[in-house]
This record gives sequence, C-alpha cells and structure tokens, in this order.
Amino acid sequence: MTMEKYTIGVDYGTLSGRAVLVNARTGEELADAVYDYPHAVMDEQLPCGVKLGTDWALQHPQDYLDVLAHTIPAVLKKSGVSARDVIGVGTDFTACTLLPVKADGTPLCFLAEYERKPNAYVKLWKHHAAQDKANRLNEIAAQRGEAWLKNYGGKISSEWAIPKIWQVLDEDPDIYRAADRFIEAADWIVWQLCGCETRNSCTAGYKEIWNKNTGYPSPAFFSALDPRLENVVEEKLGTTITPLGQCAGRLTAKAAALTGLMEGTAVSVGNVDAHVCVPAVGIDGPAKMLAIMGTSTCHIMMAEEEKQVPGMCGVVYGGVLPGYYGYEAGQSCVGDHFAWFVENCVPAAYEQEAQAQGKDIHAYLTEKAERLKPGQSGLMALDWWNGNRSVLVDVDLTGMMLGMTLATKPEEMYRALIEATAYGTREIIENYRANGVPVEEFFASGGISQKNAMAMQIYADVLGMPIKIAGSAQGPALGSAIFASVAAGAAAGGYDDIFTAARAMGRTKNLVYTPIPENAAVYDELFKEYVALHDYFGRGANDVMKRLKRVKKAQAD
Repeated sequence: MTMEKYTIGVDYGTLSGRAVLVNARTGEELADAVYDYPHAVMDEQLPCGVKLGTDWALQHPQDYLDVLAHTIPAVLKKSGVSARDVIGVGTDFTACTLLPVKADGTPLCFLAEYERKPNAYVKLWKHHAAQDKANRLNEIAAQRGEAWLKNYGGKISSEWAIPKIWQVLDEDPDIYRAADRFIEAADWIVWQLCGCETRNSCTAGYKEIWNKNTGYPSPAFFSALDPRLENVVEEKLGTTITPLGQCAGRLTAKAAALTGLMEGTAVSVGNVDAHVCVPAVGIDGPAKMLAIMGTSTCHIMMAEEEKQVPGMCGVVYGGVLPGYYGYEAGQSCVGDHFAWFVENCVPAAYEQEAQAQGKDIHAYLTEKAERLKPGQSGLMALDWWNGNRSVLVDVDLTGMMLGMTLATKPEEMYRALIEATAYGTREIIENYRANGVPVEEFFASGGISQKNAMAMQIYADVLGMPIKIAGSAQGPALGSAIFASVAAGAAAGGYDDIFTAARAMGRTKNLVYTPIPENAAVYDELFKEYVALHDYFGRGANDVMKRLKRVKKAQAD
C-alpha cells in the first residue's frame, strides 16, 4: 500500500495569509488555516506613529513570518498528517509587493535606524504614491521608442517595481543606498524558507519589466529616468531569474523550527496569487480566462502567440504555465468597493433588519438586489473606486454612479456596483478579442465566486458566457500546493511537470452559471452605455475626475 504524500500551499493576500494542506495524489484539501496580519494595511501611519502621505499602502514583513508560524502548525494539527509525509511547500503573494532588504535578506524596517522611515517598509501592491514616477517612466519610454512597452499594454503601472524603487531613491536616498536588494515579497518569503535568494519569472516578467528573450530594459533607459538608476538591475535586483515550477531550495533548520515541518522539505519558486490559481481549476491550455475575484480581480489567460494588447498588465512567456504566453489584466476595485458601500452607505435600519434576521449585511443586500431586474434601478456605475488597472491603466480615475433619484434604494446601488465590475470584465475580454487574443471559456475563483450566486449570474449575463466555478475556496493556496508537488518531483510522491499536476489536483465545481437570454439582451444595451461613460471619463474627453483629485490634494496639503 502506497503511503499518501501531501503538500502545503501558503497564500499571502492583502489582509491575511492562509495555508492549505493537500493530498498530492488527488488534490483533496485536508485542512486550512488563516492568520490575519496584525499590522493589516498601513495607509495612514507607521506603528511608531509617523504619518504617511496620500495613496500610501505599506505592510510589515513580520506579519508574513507570523503567517508561517501560525498556519502551518495549525494545518498539521487539524489534519493529523505527519510532517514526514509533507513533501513540498509552495507560496504565492499579491504583487507587486516590494521591500528593501540587506544582503542576508533582513528587511530594513527590522533595523532600529530605519523603523521610523516609511520607505523602509513593504510597499503593498495598492501603494499608488509612485504615480508621478510611473507617469514619467511611461513618457520617457515612449519618447525613446522602447519596444518592451507594448508588452505591457503601453503603460507601466505605479503599482509595479521600478516606480516604487524610484520613489524610494527620490524621497529617501539613504534607504536606497542601504538596500542591498529590492525584492518581491513572493521571493522574500521563499528566501526565509530555504535560505537562498531566488527571483521568479512571474513577478520579474509582469512587475519588473523583465523578458525571457531580451532581459531587462537597458542601463541607458534607467539612466534616462535618473542617472542614479543606471545600474539598478545589477545593483538592486539581480539578473538570475528562475522559471515557475522549479524547486527554489530546501527548508532550513530555522524555517523547519518555525513551521513544524521537516528540514529539507522542497520549497517551490515564488508565484503570484492570481497566476498560481490557473492549475487549481485544472486549466492546462490557451483561450481560457480565469478571474480571481477578491478585493480586486485579476484576469489570467494563456495564448499560443504573443500579441501587444493595449491596456493589458503584461504578456510573459512562461509567466503562467510553461510553453504558453501568459496574459494578465485586472480590475483594482471589486470586493473593495462592495465593502466600501457597506461601511459607508447602508442605513442603520438595514443593519438592524439584517441582524434581526441573523444575516450578514452583504447577504441581506444581495437578497434585496436579487429581486431587481437588469436595468430596473436606472443606475449605471463606473468601477473605478480604486482607479482603473485595465484597460485604461490610470489610478487617478475615480468611481461614479449615474441615475440616482430620491427613490434610489441601497440595494439598487449595491447591484449597480456589482454590475459595474461585470462590465469592466467584459471591457477587458472585448479588448483582448479586438486585438487577436481569443477568449473562449471563463472560470472564476476567489471569495466572491464562492459566496455570491447573484454576482456570478450577473457576470454570466453581462459576459454572455457560461462561468465555471473553482472547486476550491482557497484557489491560490491550492495552486501553490500544486506547484509544491512539482518542486518535490515524482520520485518523492509529487509530479515532474505542472500539466500533469494540474490535471490530477485541480478541479471545478459541478455548478456552472449560464447566461439567461432575456437578461443578457438588456445587459448588451446597458454595456453600450457603460462603454460610452468609460471612454468619456477615461480616455481624455473629460478629465473632471483628475481635476477634482488635484483640488482635493491641494486642499489637504
């Protein structure tokens, strides 16, 4: 009788980290555990009280280590699985989540002389305070005719590595000099587990402007940004990039003591929370889009050809699975703005009624919103409460709702926000198709796909496509566990390639949301109105959102 072997996937999200322990043969999840970051997102001040500026979003790397110390022992205990039977550990992270460290991996914010310096901390993916650097980078790249810019839809985001590093250099040159490395949190946590620095091809390709064939942009380009950045790649990033699915190293004695696992356990190369989900739903080929729906949504897909698509986040060879071009697009505000609405716009009477019925306020609003027909509210929203990632790539855009009257109800507004995110996804899909990248199937993962049937039916109706739902509530963590099985290898009880592993361990639910024809017809008409507003406010016809933001900033200073 064969002894079962197991892997652990650890998914680092925006507010918490979660681990799942998985049977390496079947993909069955035996246990999971979640740990909320004690420091959460620091967007107003540091722990010591130092105030932060507008659009800052920082984290504390100690929280990431605490996730390992809490969740991995918890899943071992819950499952009853022996650490001896765990053959691999995989991790994934939100990205770009970047931190400055010393040569041994010590974060600068761990050192007393830097703990009061905001630029010494982790810059979370939604740190947008480097937008001026991103704008300048894009201008210079366009002026120089940098060919790589088209691989990122024509714009580099302020969320990505180079604008964030440039911000550090500009605001605090001492921190820049003190940092031996700027490293993705995805790679830093792997460093903490196996004791050696690696750089994964996913974050390098999508977030750091690296290309498998051409490498990084030239020193001349970086010098054009700022002469002090000329050698930033060699001095602060490093040029050794490791493909996904490789074994980064083995668990150190220190990491084994922290986690309760065995020293020498295989550790897979770091990955991104969205991209790592693809094998978790069993996707193993092109033209199948996966939307990972949480606080934000990331849209991941593969194709056999490389196309330059305006407004995409990037196309990277091998950036998702080997042998294919991986495409990424995204919406930077989805669950985040449903939460904003609940926290700021729901009357007390609704809260009280939800409590009286023993319901979560989201469930209560959803029940009311479900009774509405498409278009019945007369409302149309733009889903830009946290800026626009795709296809406009502009964090200075803001949210909007049109059509409100004195009769407008909270549930109508709530539904309009959900519809807006569905329209945003359709805009992304139609943009791909218009630029020669086929989208033939649609899969959804993440919390919203698991919890809100109304939202998923709205998406099916708006997209006019059936929606398949991930078989796991922990898509990224399961994906990381699948990659961990490849790092371990077949000889240890895992797999020698990610395609075999995905087919064995990934899965979808039997539930499929199919479009309702009469709803889809109404949404086709409404989508035209969304596109009209999207283009009017988002493509320069009326920059009122940006003008208002400038006035706001001036008044705050």
